[in-house]
Amino acid sequence: KLTNEDLATMVETSDEWITSRTGIKQRHVADKTEMTSDLACEAAKNALENAKIKATDVDLIIVGTTTPDDTFPATAVKVQSRLALKGGAAFDIQAACSGFIYALSVADNMLRTRQIYTALVVGADTLTKLLDWNDRSTCALFGDGAGAVVLQGRELNSNENPSGILSTHLHSDGNLRKILYCENNLGKDDVIRSIKMEGPELFRHAVTNLSDVVLEALAANNLSASDIDWLVPHQANKRIIDSTAKRLKLNGDKIILTIANHANTSAASIPFALDVAVKD
Repeated sequence: KLTNEDLATMVETSDEWITSRTGIKQRHVADKTEMTSDLACEAAKNALENAKIKATDVDLIIVGTTTPDDTFPATAVKVQSRLALKGGAAFDIQAACSGFIYALSVADNMLRTRQIYTALVVGADTLTKLLDWNDRSTCALFGDGAGAVVLQGRELNSNENPSGILSTHLHSDGNLRKILYCENNLGKDDVIRSIKMEGPELFRHAVTNLSDVVLEALAANNLSASDIDWLVPHQANKRIIDSTAKRLKLNGDKIILTIANHANTSAASIPFALDVAVKD
């Protein structure tokens, strides 16, 4: 666990500076010997236990991650191996902080088309391994973590209200790739590349896009913001979440917040927040 006070001994910053701009008070850092798959496996085991589903029932594992253990094979096959599974499919999805949502969408569609029956979807990242600890604009923002959900398909009775995932809405804009990125280190010089970010530009797009996609999802399901019981947003920055809530006219007590204790855990952020919310 690395608090803001701890970080202030490593780089020119302070608890007040970080908290006022991000809402982050601390973050967790994986040990050098601890890999993304280690976190993913723990989250997967916890999710299966919580769902009271045997690992042998799982026929699909998707891990959303930007920090795989290896270039290949997928981190998901390590999870598959540690769960002692020999059948079904296992693969990774790399979509940075939205990786869990992309993975969830793929699993949802495979369930709907009856290609599978039980899916384990994991979001896991160890982004601290990609940080420049001398860059205060990025090193204070990220932490390591993992979260997982179990999905199962089932038939609905004709008079039964649908439950589970109502719809998914995905968007990308490759023209904005340079506002947050990390180059790989393959076939290049000996310089280790780290996360680069244009903070103000990223903030502007995040506030607009997060609220827009919520409104899109609501409209697709004939709902309004007043119908929302809980909003579980990506935990990147409390100011982004607060601005989104203001635009949607949502009270703060309807929003799940974990960023203070865990910072931005990338693809792990949403399933992590879901886990915290379910247990509360």
